[in-house]
Amino acid sequence: MMRPQEGAKPVVVVAGELNVDVIVSGNDVMPEWNREKMVDGFEVVLGSSSAITACALASLGADVRFVSVVGDDDFGTFCTGELQRMGVNTEHVTRLPGIKTGVTLSLSTPADRGLLTYAGSIPLLTPAYIPETLLRQAEHLHFGSYYLQDGMRPHWLELFKKLRADRISTSFDTGWDVANQWDREGISALLAETDLFIPSEEELLHIFPADQVASVLESMLPSVAGMVAVKQGSRGASLREFDGSVISAAPYVVTPVDTTGAGDCFNAGIIYGYLLDRRGEELLRFANACGALSTLGVGGTGSLPTVETVSRLQAGHGQ
Repeated sequence: MMRPQEGAKPVVVVAGELNVDVIVSGNDVMPEWNREKMVDGFEVVLGSSSAITACALASLGADVRFVSVVGDDDFGTFCTGELQRMGVNTEHVTRLPGIKTGVTLSLSTPADRGLLTYAGSIPLLTPAYIPETLLRQAEHLHFGSYYLQDGMRPHWLELFKKLRADRISTSFDTGWDVANQWDREGISALLAETDLFIPSEEELLHIFPADQVASVLESMLPSVAGMVAVKQGSRGASLREFDGSVISAAPYVVTPVDTTGAGDCFNAGIIYGYLLDRRGEELLRFANACGALSTLGVGGTGSLPTVETVSRLQAGHGQ
């Protein structure tokens, strides 16, 4: 397995939403009207797809610069402090007076989770907060939650075109579309300028309706500049490569504590491996390992992957 060379950390800019996750966990966390239930756990942790991916990238060894906006409140302070604690640069996180930081309530079981989100500051990032000087330092730019970032959604295509012209690679993850519109046209246009598209299976099949992922990857995608990595939960993941060929890799079997953030840590694994020139099955298995390791702690950042823990997990599976 390749390892990052000493002193050669890739510089990754993550431009995205910030919120706290309030995680209620147990085997039965479904509320019932006019009833009270006891649950097994309660945590307040750093949330948001973009932030969890950023922290996992830093844990793997990247030099991560985060761009976002938060409210000038205790949750905003918490989010910024947690990013810093996990090695992410927050110089370009802006605090907005009179705004509340976003909050997601996660009802989490060992098998899955449901989310309730108060948007707050989540949709307020715009290109004005992303300085040109920062982009010139980047090797890669990533964002998550395409459908939640209302302020950036009209501008990603122009930004990605510019980055591509400057030979800066790009990636994004859609997240769930709460409006159920899915913006196939916007996603299709952006794919023509994107190096790594990283949706979940369910998200992909909503954007490009089909019976199975293979149908989309083999024949239904529009013009795609880069690779498409699809997260498929208990079935692992699939990767459409630059030449249009499709490969799959099985998941790593672990005993999950909390699945929150597993997909975001998979994102980090795909991005980090890609920047280190991993390709094909090696790249996909590295990302699968990152996702599996993240389920061993509570919250998206409770068990961040490292190159060393990925190596140990793969060695334990004979790889």
